[in-house]
Amino acid sequence: MTNAPTTPAHKRKLITIASGKGGVGKTWLSVTLAHTLAGMKRKVLLFDGDLGLANIDIQLGLLPERDLGAVISGDYMLGDVAMPYTDTAGVTMDVIAGKSGSGALGSLSQETLNSIRTELENQTKNYDHVLLDLAAGIDPSVNTLSNHAGRIIVVMTSDPTSLTDAYAFIKLAVARNPSANISIVVNNVPSKKDGEKTYGAIKRAAEGFLKISPPLLGIIRSDTKVVDAIRSQMPLLARHPQADAASDVKAIAKSLIE
Repeated sequence: MTNAPTTPAHKRKLITIASGKGGVGKTWLSVTLAHTLAGMKRKVLLFDGDLGLANIDIQLGLLPERDLGAVISGDYMLGDVAMPYTDTAGVTMDVIAGKSGSGALGSLSQETLNSIRTELENQTKNYDHVLLDLAAGIDPSVNTLSNHAGRIIVVMTSDPTSLTDAYAFIKLAVARNPSANISIVVNNVPSKKDGEKTYGAIKRAAEGFLKISPPLLGIIRSDTKVVDAIRSQMPLLARHPQADAASDVKAIAKSLIE
């Protein structure tokens, strides 16, 4: 009797941050979570997979010499364009910047998208966590890049359209891979109680129609300090480490490590 194939441990270190709808704080969470994990002495790579509308470099105040465009053109491998980001306290992580405003990156071939995903999976051999910030929506690039053996975190808010779009993303992800490791983060809600109510709605929809029950990974409370950190082009925990939202992201990071 042969054993069923298992997923290599290193590939399970890939964490995709996704959302069905734009404007829910997905990229902010990707940046903040990556920086938080790095502050916990983890080796972290943050990859901007929002093809054509990348802005992680802007949120971090980076001026990358090379970005994903250099990989697409064949001049460099994915690992060659990673650049270090270090905050004022010495917390360091690696970042692979996208190429904002490039229409060509928004319409890559399936072969190219598969190659990027494979290279990203290979990078997990060199890091404790590799975070992939996806574009919002369910277009072909999102579907391909999120089709892997790691974890998928779906970010949503209490906005009804956020719920329906998050459900649409989850439905497609499960159709591709019935064993997909999907969890939910509810962002920008007034209280934990409001977050639990929002999570309950997506959980009921997933259980009723998809016969799955994605767990709640965390709730992030609304916090004016988040906007200040973004405007300052700094991670929240570097700018306002005692903020409520910072505490909430720390709890999510601890869950991922455990």
